[in-house]
Amino acid sequence: MDRMQRTPLPSPLEAREEHVASMLGGVRRLGVAFSGGVDSSVLLAVAVRALGPENVVAILGVSPSLAADERTAAHGVADFIGCPVVEVRTHEGDNPAYVANGPDRCFHCKDELFTRIDDELVADQRLDAVAYGENADDARRPDRPGSRAATEHRVLRPLAEAGLTKADVRELARALRLPCADKPAAPCLASRIPHHEPVTPTRLAQVETAERVLRECGFTDGRVRHHGDVARVELRTEDLPSAVTPEVSQRLTAGIRAAGFRFVALDLDGIQSGAFTLPLIEVTRG
Repeated sequence: MDRMQRTPLPSPLEAREEHVASMLGGVRRLGVAFSGGVDSSVLLAVAVRALGPENVVAILGVSPSLAADERTAAHGVADFIGCPVVEVRTHEGDNPAYVANGPDRCFHCKDELFTRIDDELVADQRLDAVAYGENADDARRPDRPGSRAATEHRVLRPLAEAGLTKADVRELARALRLPCADKPAAPCLASRIPHHEPVTPTRLAQVETAERVLRECGFTDGRVRHHGDVARVELRTEDLPSAVTPEVSQRLTAGIRAAGFRFVALDLDGIQSGAFTLPLIEVTRG
């Protein structure tokens, strides 16, 4: 915490930080919906620097859709920032609309999280407000139904309101020396299951295990899409040649099959953000 709080920022970045902090005007004690990703981590860090660590709480939603490695990493980032973490158990898996996995799945997930925060933490933690890490780029994307839940629960979005793009957020994270500054995007495990295929604990566990295999093989950014018996592996395009070498491909195939898949396919298009949701939204708009 002391190291981060003493970190001097270059003038342009200091101005961005101050802009974000100004969005918290009038807030005395803030809860930050926190995942350990770069967006929520920068928001948490700025809030701690602006309000003081005693007036900020990191709120981590825990459910089968959160990988164990991501949970551990989130605690590490919050510890670096110097902010306490409160875990809240979410039960989106009990909601048939979430399990049905339509394009609005993220709405039901975020709605569950913010409802739990409202019901269980706002009074207990004496929170004046709750914020989450939507950035300006996210705010412009059509495949972010979770933002509707934030609006309905009056959750603040200081990064987006201050106009910080993803690139701005990463630059600020590096300046603050956050350990997640260069961490790849890590959407929840449910995002690996095609829409209208049910989200189940078994499928989430298969994806989590298979993606751990990717990391054990040295791939720092990768996703495993669940297509029944088929695991479709997405890696950065520059990592594709390594993945097809005999030694690595054998390790990948054996490990992913052990997770419960019969076949392992490597997607030559690489990582595709919004691969399942964007096509459905485009069809609806058309």
